[in-house]
Amino acid sequence: IETLPTRISLPSAPTAATTLNEELLPFTVKVVSTQAQLAKAVQIRHDAYARHLPEFAETLLKPEAADFEKGVVVLVAESKEDGSPVGTIRIQTNAYKPLTLEQSIDLPDWLKVLPMAEATRLGVTNEKGGRLVTTALFKAYYMYCKQIGIEWMVIAGRSPIDRQYQRMLFDDVFPGRGFIPLAHASNLPHRVMSSCV
Repeated sequence: IETLPTRISLPSAPTAATTLNEELLPFTVKVVSTQAQLAKAVQIRHDAYARHLPEFAETLLKPEAADFEKGVVVLVAESKEDGSPVGTIRIQTNAYKPLTLEQSIDLPDWLKVLPMAEATRLGVTNEKGGRLVTTALFKAYYMYCKQIGIEWMVIAGRSPIDRQYQRMLFDDVFPGRGFIPLAHASNLPHRVMSSCV
């Protein structure tokens, strides 16, 4: 897919015959296809991680090997006003190799035998509207998975971002275990979550 939808529908004030208003978003979401777009994704990724994990962010100053692997796409959200990056996310499927998450944890058998995708390297601007960008990136994640036949979306989130994922209807893969230190993520505790496509 080249360009993902940039429109959302919002309910209008209730009337006898409620209609939906369409509202244009101030940004586009695209699959990265050029070096310039990848550079924008890397920039926003670094800036977002620098706010919470400054030492780790220093390792994100250039594209990662995973950005170029088979079964991986990087999405970038760009401002319509000036083309600046406002968000990014990387999606990896298990079509060619196990998910990155599986370096640190053994997923349940019922899940790992199915077509899955994992979202990583979520980064959004710290400006107003960051939550809307996150929602649009997750909608794009869902749409991409739907288009290529993925059955389950998986994500691992630190606190407090895990609550955003829960609001987007992701559930715990391991109910009751809470946050799990992930070796591939510097042993930081993450909540491992999934959602059916």
